[in-house]
Amino acid sequence: MKLSLYRMATTLGGPLIRLYLNKRLKRGKEDPKRFDERLGIASLPRPDGKLVWFHAASVGESLSILTLVQRIIDDIPNCTVLVTTGTVTSARLMSERLPKGALHQYVPVDRVSYIRRFLEHWKPDMALWVESEFWPNLVIETRASAVPMVVLNGRMSLSSYEGWLKNRAMIQRILSSFPLVLAQSQTDGERFSDLGAKTVEVPGNLKLAAAPLPVNDTALRALQTSVGERPLWLAASTHPGEELICAKVHKGLKSRVKNPLTIIVPRHPERGEDIAQELSKDLTVHRRSADETIKSETDIYIADTLGELGVFYRLSDIVFIGKTLKGVGGQNPIEPAQLGCALIFGPDMSNFEDTAQVLSHAGGARTVQNQQELLSAVEELMNNQENRINAAIAGQKVAKAQADVLDRIMDALTPYLNQEHGEQHART
Repeated sequence: MKLSLYRMATTLGGPLIRLYLNKRLKRGKEDPKRFDERLGIASLPRPDGKLVWFHAASVGESLSILTLVQRIIDDIPNCTVLVTTGTVTSARLMSERLPKGALHQYVPVDRVSYIRRFLEHWKPDMALWVESEFWPNLVIETRASAVPMVVLNGRMSLSSYEGWLKNRAMIQRILSSFPLVLAQSQTDGERFSDLGAKTVEVPGNLKLAAAPLPVNDTALRALQTSVGERPLWLAASTHPGEELICAKVHKGLKSRVKNPLTIIVPRHPERGEDIAQELSKDLTVHRRSADETIKSETDIYIADTLGELGVFYRLSDIVFIGKTLKGVGGQNPIEPAQLGCALIFGPDMSNFEDTAQVLSHAGGARTVQNQQELLSAVEELMNNQENRINAAIAGQKVAKAQADVLDRIMDALTPYLNQEHGEQHART
């Protein structure tokens, strides 16, 4: 679609957009108490002083920026950070995790009038787009407001790259608004450059610089007591279809390992009840959101709660990364690697391609192609403590080797953070 047609459609299609938003509201996909924010109506006053705006798509992206948000607040005097996201889950997590000096708002829907209302209220001094969340009107109107913009932790998956190749005119117009793209990896950087980005640097993946996931020590101790000495493995951030595979793996383990325990953390916790119904036909399944505990007879424990991955990564030495056997692209493997987990991937880790390769080459992770290979990998790691420990140590080394990513990103951002509002726009 041509950019001019997109802008016209989103301008004239106001009633249809409102109808779409109302349907999302009824399905619980929008926050009824803060719905006006999606229309660009702020629910908070703009603080005095400099304001740096991060826009992140959803949970993973918003969590990845927390260390950088804190660094900017610490390093830039009289600076407030505004984080926008588009999902109810990410908003809930930001309310719990954002440091003092940072605010959260829902991003306005990509309609010019909503965006102008948002920009007129917040008047950001700088905007950072996280990964690849390029809403055309949002980008164009932000540039028109003379706000310096940088793509942060830029990611360009192969499917997105191929899609944009068919619409080069639009992506070139969008990318021309960014004087700098900070890409996650060399592969991402090359794709951004080919699509028309002006200046591309590759400081590394910001997710590798994130602090270890938080933990509730009381909850962890209670789980450790419930588990006792049982061998266990964790399937993290699973997507539809993977839970059934994990259940079949568990059945295979029961004939090879004494009293194994499988813990499943679904990517979307609201699926917990449906997963339990599917798996409980011939297995004993308990759910965390129902206040059920791990018992000696528990086969599968579904951790269908929000924000507890840090607890479960610390509980389990063996972690399978979901969205890699079913679904596309995988999830962040550095989070469990930081915490000493031996990792297993399915064949599709395209969202973290370079990181997955480094982990695999270092011996911190292994790739499986199907259910049978997953069963073999889990069994081998359960039965071979030396291999399990060596994989965990290798993964931690990879994570620690990336610790200076945050410094490199701050070095690249500092000239823009120090600019006065409008200065960058005048130069571009």
